[in-house]
Amino acid sequence: MAERAALEELVKLQGERVRGLKQQKASAELIEEEVAKLLKLKAQLGPDESKQKFVLKTPKGTRDYSPRQMAVREKVFDVIIRCFKRHGAEVIDTPVFELKETLTGKYGEDSKLIYDLKDQGGELLSLRYDLTVPFARYLAMNKLNNIKRYHIAKVYRRDNPAMTRGRYREFYQCDFDIAGNFDPMIPDAECLKIMCEILSSLQIGDFLVKVNDRRILDGMFAICGVPDSKFRTICSSVDKLDKVSWEEVKNEMVGEKGLAPEVADRIGDYVQQHGGVSLVEQLLQDPKLSQNKQALEGLRDLKLLFEYLTLFGIDDKISFDLSLARGLDYYTGVIYEAVLLQTPVQAGEEPLGVGSVAAGGRYDGLVGMFDPKGRKVPCVGLSIGVERIFSIVEQRLEALEEKVRTTETQVLVASAQKKLLEERLKLVSELWDAGIKAELLYKKNPKLLNQLQYCEEAGIPLVAIIGEQELKDGVIKLRSVTSREEVREADRKAKGQNVCHFGRPMPIQDLSKAWHSH
Repeated sequence: MAERAALEELVKLQGERVRGLKQQKASAELIEEEVAKLLKLKAQLGPDESKQKFVLKTPKGTRDYSPRQMAVREKVFDVIIRCFKRHGAEVIDTPVFELKETLTGKYGEDSKLIYDLKDQGGELLSLRYDLTVPFARYLAMNKLNNIKRYHIAKVYRRDNPAMTRGRYREFYQCDFDIAGNFDPMIPDAECLKIMCEILSSLQIGDFLVKVNDRRILDGMFAICGVPDSKFRTICSSVDKLDKVSWEEVKNEMVGEKGLAPEVADRIGDYVQQHGGVSLVEQLLQDPKLSQNKQALEGLRDLKLLFEYLTLFGIDDKISFDLSLARGLDYYTGVIYEAVLLQTPVQAGEEPLGVGSVAAGGRYDGLVGMFDPKGRKVPCVGLSIGVERIFSIVEQRLEALEEKVRTTETQVLVASAQKKLLEERLKLVSELWDAGIKAELLYKKNPKLLNQLQYCEEAGIPLVAIIGEQELKDGVIKLRSVTSREEVREADRKAKGQNVCHFGRPMPIQDLSKAWHSH
């Protein structure tokens, strides 16, 4: 400390000398020489750690959520969960971190985005990158042959975040998966039906679901002349076609990944095609592609899939797109991705590019990677990109200046006069015990106007008012906050068990009906 104090004093004196020379208009050489001495002293001194300010912020790629934002999120989650349950799914949970070995080698080029944790007593761990690989580990570990499950939880990716577009390092995934041996394409068709149901229910705009098959891609790469060792890396390049032009993708294939230009051109002839079942039929007649066993299997399954999608009434939402590749290594069959056709723009909104809002596919070999005997359990599933959906919904609500209720309180217990705290506490307890969502202000003698203002700010629809006259008559008055009109009168003589609604007795539990009618 003494040494630092001495250095600080020297810096101070040298600073004064430099300022003095400048005032005296000394020669530039002399000033430069003394400034150099000052900088040298400052470098010796170094930063004072005790004076450094701690910047209070969330880590890069993460965010806090306000009550308003959480209310929006809960509504979105509710739509998704109700759909998952409607289709008969059970719910599971898995640890937020896994053994590093569990996650290694499952994500192709994206493996570099996995968060590794420090050695915690002999186990090398990583934060989960998605919910699919932990699900496959769960199936293998518990020797399960079939399950229809959903899982909503946070995952972690060491990505470059673009938070305005709903891209984060910590974010929620909402997954639905069907595991088991079933007849071809029936579970796959249901997954696409679920995706369409959820996106339609959320009303975030028109969408299109792109569909392809990894077997078709692999067959296409084979007939185009891509070496087996480059299949996955070329697949990853093709997957970027929804973000960049074909020329940029071709340059990456040839320049960075060493693919021959003529091979890239042959790939380009295929991956720039998209359409419906007619394109599937056209490719089934393709002289080269139809000779590849893998591609032929994929095309036949896609034709069957389109038949089921027509029966489900969603074929108009589906497009067979040969550029869809889904970069993850574990996909083995049908793959799909939902994109918004246009950015939903309301009055006052800025266009918001959010990319894909749901995706998924078939991964028949993943469980076998964890099973000691290599036992395979076919799986197909989907994941809803809720963070991107939240970005759209939040922006829309802000543009419309729409008020969002952050509580579910049905009634505020208020008093019109002083010294009625005990009566308010008794009544609010009575309401809670009856299952009614109720509040009171934490003041002994709150003004009635303040209590009504609190109701308006919080969106509470009803107020139960206790006054001296009401106590004398053994009743409470229930008023609508917006109209200030009396909508109920509760009889307390029967110890809160009955209320009268315009002379008709009713149980106190039915007080909650006022919430629905007002």
